[in-house]
Amino acid sequence: MNTRVLIGPALTLAMTLGAQAQPGKTAVIAFQQAIIATKDGQKAAQELQAKAGPKQKEIEGKQGDITSLQDKLSKGASTLSDSAKNELYKDIESKKKSLQRDIEDAQAELDQDQQRLLQQLGQKIMAVVEKYARDNGFTMVVDVGSQQSPILYASPSIDITKEIIELYDKSATAMSAPAAPKTSLAPATPVPTKAPATPAKPPATGKQ
Repeated sequence: MNTRVLIGPALTLAMTLGAQAQPGKTAVIAFQQAIIATKDGQKAAQELQAKAGPKQKEIEGKQGDITSLQDKLSKGASTLSDSAKNELYKDIESKKKSLQRDIEDAQAELDQDQQRLLQQLGQKIMAVVEKYARDNGFTMVVDVGSQQSPILYASPSIDITKEIIELYDKSATAMSAPAAPKTSLAPATPVPTKAPATPAKPPATGKQ
């Protein structure tokens, strides 16, 4: 079963019912953009770039080596022996595989550093978001840059979980109650009774 199909409408319904029960203001924020745009975010981004600099230069150097070997192979297509060309080709392929591994490793390390940055600064900014929402009367704050978990803050005043549980239990109890027996308004038909049997006549006797 696709739970997202069920959760999506349920979340929309809860938000709608909550808004009807407790009117309030809703705010939106591009959360990741806010993290990066802060002074701490800009400083951390510069540190990440400085950390990745040496690895980037190393990768660029290896790319240059491959380009040089490819040029050598291309220019010597008519002068190099077959064995020399095969050696160059094998060397190029080996260096390409090594470069690809280096690029993947560097990207994975960069992704981990970025996630750590977003988590650390995200926790700090979330505290600011919640305080701002409470101080300014917002009942909900939605992250417009996220599709997985867009709701960053929701006021307890729009939480209808308890009410829905109580209403469901009441309706379930009413549906499970035994139905009252049906009564007929028509009068009962009298049961016919048999007429009493006629007593048998005594047998005739002879005269004395």
